[in-house]
Amino acid sequence: MKTWLPSGLRQSLWAPATNSSHSTNCSFISYDKAADKPSAGYSTTFSVDYRTMQHLWIMFGLLSAFSLATNNALLKKTFVKHNEYVVTWLAYFVTMILLLALLPLISIPHIGSGFYGAFLIGLPLEIVAIVLYIKALKSSPLSLTLPFLSLTPVFLIGVSYVLLGEKVSAPGALGIVCITIGGYTLNIREFKKGIFQPFAAIFRERGSVYMILVAFIYSITASLGKKAIANSSPMFFAVVYLTGFFLLLTPVALYMARKELKAVRRAEVFKVALLPGICEYVGTITYVLGLSLANVAYLISVRRLSILIGVVYGFLFFEECGLGERFLGTTLMLAGFALVVLAS
Repeated sequence: MKTWLPSGLRQSLWAPATNSSHSTNCSFISYDKAADKPSAGYSTTFSVDYRTMQHLWIMFGLLSAFSLATNNALLKKTFVKHNEYVVTWLAYFVTMILLLALLPLISIPHIGSGFYGAFLIGLPLEIVAIVLYIKALKSSPLSLTLPFLSLTPVFLIGVSYVLLGEKVSAPGALGIVCITIGGYTLNIREFKKGIFQPFAAIFRERGSVYMILVAFIYSITASLGKKAIANSSPMFFAVVYLTGFFLLLTPVALYMARKELKAVRRAEVFKVALLPGICEYVGTITYVLGLSLANVAYLISVRRLSILIGVVYGFLFFEECGLGERFLGTTLMLAGFALVVLAS
């Protein structure tokens, strides 16, 4: 059986380096799996510009943001009629199956020593984060919880430096702050009560505290994910990490939804979880590819544009209003995005 595999593409796309000509040659070769060796006579070579490859992370980040926003909108709609833990669990099941289907196309990379620690620490933190996230949405109004999710890129400025040694430039830091403030203001529904209303609610709303913890945990897991990718490969990490995440999520989700386990047997629940699972699949692939190319704080900042896309979805599909008062947040996020791109 023959299949087309990229030779050298991993080095140029997933671990770009620079040289005097800013380019490298990559080949697609025909590989004979039965003989376990490349087939003779079938290859094509093309030139890859490093500067172009290095900025592919912007496209990956935007695609990931779009997928994340679409996933959240679909889940929000399904939560009205179905148990949130059941739907979330089934959506990740769909994602895992789609990723496992890629295994025959993914070569097993050399696993560095840093992979295992990042993997084993990151997975439990992901479970804690998703439980706290759902608790935050259930216990407090969205306007008092979602703004704090925008804090992740700010946390990353320090966390990614400690865990990865990554530094952000002054323009990049300014862009991150603009995106954070913009995302924060986009989720404030009533400006007449004060722009710092969510902060004032910290002392009376458990959901606000939960979401701050979620934002901080995500800054750690994003950095650990970058470290794991550096010690393996993006696609290998995506498949292994999502599979491990699903296996850990299963007992938690089934326990939290123990009173509604009969819903798992209904075909309707599988149907509503299908599209969110596909969106998570696309979002995961674009996220890990972007993470392998860019400073983690920059990528997560661009990914947080999903908040802006979510506002548009809310207006179009959930009859949410207040677009006018969110003009400031929109402007700040777009300005921040431009600064981050220029700084990268």
